[in-house]
Amino acid sequence: MKKLIAIFAALMLPLTAAAHGPSPQKVEKTITVKADPAKVWALVKDFNNFSKWHPSPEGAKFKSADDADMKFKYEYDTTKLAFGDYNSFLTVKAGPGAGESTITWVARFYRVYRLNPPIPAGQDDASAIKAANDVMDAGFANIKKLVEGK
Repeated sequence: MKKLIAIFAALMLPLTAAAHGPSPQKVEKTITVKADPAKVWALVKDFNNFSKWHPSPEGAKFKSADDADMKFKYEYDTTKLAFGDYNSFLTVKAGPGAGESTITWVARFYRVYRLNPPIPAGQDDASAIKAANDVMDAGFANIKKLVEGK
């Protein structure tokens, strides 16, 4: 009987491991810009003008802006991109040089397709990570252009 239970458990293990669904993903990026932190913070915290610098503002929900820590949080429940349940924050700190700012952007999210394999093309973890990286890269480029005037 013990052998039968052990065999059954061994056979079920792969099924339970695959049954949990997608794993959460995380992307973190940092950039330094030639602008005072107060100027950068004024731009990123203004949710009414979010689309000035953020490449995909449609559907974003404001969570909070903390002036003391210069930390801005927002989320997406769903998007037209390859990720969902997206939670993100940006922080602005004094940069390494005078008149510079370091911006850190962290995003946590899941791929769009929530079931187990087979996963449709473009709805996998790699596509979700690429989409998040693309959003961050475009956002950083826009922030840099707006605050540096280049």
